[in-house]
Amino acid sequence: MKLWHRARFPVWKSLLVVAGMSVLTMSAVWMLSTEVRYLTRAAYEEARILSKRRPLESLVTDTSIDPRRRSLFQLVLAARSFAADSLELVAGDTYTTFSDVGRDTLLLVMSASPKMALEPYLWRYPIVGNVPYKGFFDPGAAQEVVRRLESDGYDTYLRPAGAFSTLGWFNDPLLSTALYDDVVSLVATVIHEIAHNTLYVTSATHFNESFASFVGYRGAEAFFRSRGDTANARRAAAMWSDELELARFYEGLANTLRHLYSQQSDVAEVLAGRHRIFEAARDSLAGSLGRRLETYSSVRLARRTLNNASVIAARIYRTNLASFEVVFRELDNDVRRTVATIAAAVRENPGIDPFQLVDEFESW
Repeated sequence: MKLWHRARFPVWKSLLVVAGMSVLTMSAVWMLSTEVRYLTRAAYEEARILSKRRPLESLVTDTSIDPRRRSLFQLVLAARSFAADSLELVAGDTYTTFSDVGRDTLLLVMSASPKMALEPYLWRYPIVGNVPYKGFFDPGAAQEVVRRLESDGYDTYLRPAGAFSTLGWFNDPLLSTALYDDVVSLVATVIHEIAHNTLYVTSATHFNESFASFVGYRGAEAFFRSRGDTANARRAAAMWSDELELARFYEGLANTLRHLYSQQSDVAEVLAGRHRIFEAARDSLAGSLGRRLETYSSVRLARRTLNNASVIAARIYRTNLASFEVVFRELDNDVRRTVATIAAAVRENPGIDPFQLVDEFESW
């Protein structure tokens, strides 16, 4: 499964602590707060994931396990070692264990936006701040929120998440939902999630995810080159090239929608205008843009939901990707130096938009 099909979603220790505390008084407040139910379910699911962890080192030598799966486990361990040793990312104990969640979809992630404006609906969490999505372990609860938001005039977009990060708070296991047969996607996911442990900026979701996307794909390319696997290194580079193409596409689509919403006040005209814009975007995905993509299916892209919420969701991982590429090129295509340089600049300039810092790289 390609990365753009399966979102990656942060889950945090603070949320789980609050959830655990809420369990103590659950019987008294269960009917009073949907948020208590949400947090309790999150705590239960995270505890279930952690309780099922098995060391990958032991799994790779377990002959009762299918050889193909064991080879994927071995690849994950090699990728995390490369991330720590060669890229100098903060790997900690991330992906040293495996947890089989027992189902195809562990988590659904929701984005939302008003129909008449391209503005994300924000959820507030401790430590991480405002984020433009919310994860649900309970599909019924997700559909309930979808119905509520859509009745209030919002577009919504719900998609599965194959992996998530606790930002180093826990020993994040590799989940069965993220064990892709596509080895490039698997390695990119491993490095992407470890990148979150290395650099995370509160309330800067687009930066955090876009930075991790850059590190994931360029890191995967470097990993396969280090192993003499030219074919998969080229595939990783091609996937990153496709991400850059899609970043430009969704940026242009977002700008077109914003222009429409700023110029029109009549509801019927706005709805008709956005319908035309989305149809043109779908034609582009299936046609001219699709033909430029090397690794992604234009047919599948064109079939996906297109509304304000899905545009916002797509841009979470694809904002200003070209700016990271500029720094990468200036630093001799060295992923390690690029990560270290950007991370240092962000940490040394708290309060400044991290995208601005990346854009101003040449003036550092």
